[in-house]
Amino acid sequence: MSPVTSVVQRLRPVLPDLREAPAAFLRAHAERLSRVTPWRVGRELLAVLALLALDVFPGWIAGDWQPSGWTVVVVGSGYVALYLARLLFPAVALLVGTWVAFSAEHGGVALIIMLSYAAGYRIGPWQRALLTAVLSLALHMIAWDVSTPGLSGPFGSWVMLTIYGMLVALPFLVGRYAAQRNALVAALQEREERMVRERRMVSRQVRLRERNRIAQDMHDSLGHRLSLISVHAGALALDAGLGDKQREAVHVLRTAALTAMEELRGVIGVLRRDEEPDEDQVRRTVDSIDELVDGARRAGVRVSLVRGGQAVPLPAKVSHAAYRIAQEGLTNANKHAPGASVQVTVKYEPDALVVEVRNNPPRAKPLEGAGFGLIGLGERVRLAGGMLHVGELPTGGFRIAAVLPYEDTAAADDEPFDEQPPEPVKPTGIRKWAGVGSILLAGVVVTVVVAGYTWLGAQPFTKVVSDELYDSVSVGQSEAEVMAMLPGGAEPPLGDLKTDSEPEPAGATCHYRVADRQTYSSKATRIVRFCFADGKLVEKNTHLQGK
Repeated sequence: MSPVTSVVQRLRPVLPDLREAPAAFLRAHAERLSRVTPWRVGRELLAVLALLALDVFPGWIAGDWQPSGWTVVVVGSGYVALYLARLLFPAVALLVGTWVAFSAEHGGVALIIMLSYAAGYRIGPWQRALLTAVLSLALHMIAWDVSTPGLSGPFGSWVMLTIYGMLVALPFLVGRYAAQRNALVAALQEREERMVRERRMVSRQVRLRERNRIAQDMHDSLGHRLSLISVHAGALALDAGLGDKQREAVHVLRTAALTAMEELRGVIGVLRRDEEPDEDQVRRTVDSIDELVDGARRAGVRVSLVRGGQAVPLPAKVSHAAYRIAQEGLTNANKHAPGASVQVTVKYEPDALVVEVRNNPPRAKPLEGAGFGLIGLGERVRLAGGMLHVGELPTGGFRIAAVLPYEDTAAADDEPFDEQPPEPVKPTGIRKWAGVGSILLAGVVVTVVVAGYTWLGAQPFTKVVSDELYDSVSVGQSEAEVMAMLPGGAEPPLGDLKTDSEPEPAGATCHYRVADRQTYSSKATRIVRFCFADGKLVEKNTHLQGK
């Protein structure tokens, strides 16, 4: 396998489906637009005002560029359009902004910082983010050659990379770090909410089981005793040897026993009020799976139903559990594997009923879910006396299968759930260190830039010409004598010193040096030039570089 093929295969999972991309793009951004709040609108307006004030008018960080008239309107509108385009196309906005900001004299420092941060925050896959950063660097290098021809050589390259690192790479990495940390916080909050819901559901199941146990104990023990009391009291009332008072007392006793039995039935009914009504179990049986499958087909699910074996009469609890298995399997397939084909199988084996729902791998992005249905389904199958199996298929699909008995088998009260709620997931290495790589790279960028300029500032640049030396040299002196007077050593890293100078005399060879005395208020560098012809100095003058 070639390296190119390997890279394409690694990038393939993040490439969108061209047929579904436009509709998915519109749906996603329509949903985002519906969640816009006044606070978000105000924040965007404040950012636009800051952008215009810093880069356009009055342009506090725009340098010497001072636009006026329609230029302010055109440039300001373009900057605002690029800034707002980051909401839909962050990568494109960054690339266009890189060229606009670095290829012309109209500044754009604040714009490129905002676009870089937005691109790092909004671009999800790391492959796409890396590709965007590389293309942005390439555009910056081309724009650098166009806009700053005076800075060349190693120092020019260093300045170019420094500007890219501080204005593009650093905000980009900070934005990516913020996005990763926000995603981690959201995932932790969602997991905490899911655990709370699961604990509540498990607690409710425990309460229901305990209620049923209490109701069963009351029915079996206390109900039996009250029935005996009522029967004995009725038999005693028929004794001819009893007087009127004794017969009346026996009648009161029998009436109290019957009343206690009625009240006991009411208490048991209250304890079992959370159970499903009997009519639900009668209506939703194994025979109703055909209607369930037909409804799923009408909803657009590609589902097939396979029946096998000779039908056997089933207890209501078992038949209802089979229906619920098919219902939960179709619900899970529609939620977690949208677009995949589903197969429902109902097979009467010689000793048990087998109900299975399996689906192929999803064709679209699945929805997130907490998985409460499988927990309840496991308890339902257990109470019916069956066994449940849930798991992924080797082909990438998912399978829910249950084996249900033909008899009404009571489950043991002390039998544990087949499907326990998931244990709290400890943060993995990726989650635990989410965003740390981005912030570490940002720290590396800052460290390299600071260290580089610190090193440059500590270098002794001796290849400069003082005013005294310049005045002591006169036209007509020999080239050897003048060159012996000029100092050697390290030259200040200012790139090409010929920039902004007058044309050299015809047939002369000129040497350029940086002047020792500089006037920094002029925002230019003073350069001296010595030109030689026929072994003699024919010209000496000065010019300002970068004026």
